[in-house]
Amino acid sequence: MQKTILVTGGAGFIGSALVRHLIGETDNKVVNLDNLTYAGNLKAVAAAADDPRYSFVREDICNAAGVANVFKTHKPDIVIHLAAESHVDRSIAGAAPFIHTNIVGTYTLLETARQYWNELDEAGKKAFRFHHVSTDEVYGDLDGDDALFTETTPYAPSSPYSASKAGADHLVRAWHRTYKFPAVITNCSNNYGPWQFPEKLIPLVILNARAGKPLPVYGTGNQVRDWLFVDDHVRALMKVATEAKTGSTYNIGGHNEKRNIDVVRSICALMDELAPKNHPHADLITFVADRPGHDARYAIDAAKIANDLGWRPEETFETGLRKTVEWYLAHH
Repeated sequence: MQKTILVTGGAGFIGSALVRHLIGETDNKVVNLDNLTYAGNLKAVAAAADDPRYSFVREDICNAAGVANVFKTHKPDIVIHLAAESHVDRSIAGAAPFIHTNIVGTYTLLETARQYWNELDEAGKKAFRFHHVSTDEVYGDLDGDDALFTETTPYAPSSPYSASKAGADHLVRAWHRTYKFPAVITNCSNNYGPWQFPEKLIPLVILNARAGKPLPVYGTGNQVRDWLFVDDHVRALMKVATEAKTGSTYNIGGHNEKRNIDVVRSICALMDELAPKNHPHADLITFVADRPGHDARYAIDAAKIANDLGWRPEETFETGLRKTVEWYLAHH
């Protein structure tokens, strides 16, 4: 049955991948609500733009009247909330936009969606879902090499960014508990893939390597992250949005724990193969002062989503990284 899905942040990295998936792989209608800040790029959804099932609305999620008009006009069945400020370094330099968008914006969206939901008939209320997309960074970091984040890991955010996302998660849970609002939450590991804004590690290293610029690595590069190919994440988001019980939380990870230095070296090896220069790209690796409050290790236990909903990542880190490097080399 065709549904209308409202995607907030649909011109961003993960949001645009979701929009492309929804238009290309389903028969659903898609409403892309995005404020087009620095990381929003409508070129990333150009493949969907001419489809009659696709609509774009430029709006700030903090503008209650504008968001209410989107609900009134398009009448969504599902909201997938991805709009967020998401770069840790930027949050350290200035936290205000993160508090504004991630906390105030999520509150505004929640309240507007709740008012809309309250006015639906019983069938509409039962079918409606609000899916809040969050991060594993809300959990802080892990001790040792064996521990994993589960859905019940206590929150211990380290950066202004992760604290703002933790605050948003708490709001969503409170709206579900207090108002019985039909919300679900997912917490994902580090995403990578085409169309990612080049402030993040993988696209930054690829583009710097192509240009012969230094490849900056924080500290010793021994920080461990679990890497998730963005198209795998999108498939998981749709599983949760359409199949999960309201009030539930799912961790989404790629089963790909890698040290940052090893990620950079893997990119260098691919660049040596696909875009060779007269010296190994690894010669460009440059260690820089570590980031304040830098978490040492993230790793996700994604057993719950595998057991409950049958989702598992399709890409290995090696296949996903090759696709990513090839894409950036083809899209200067």
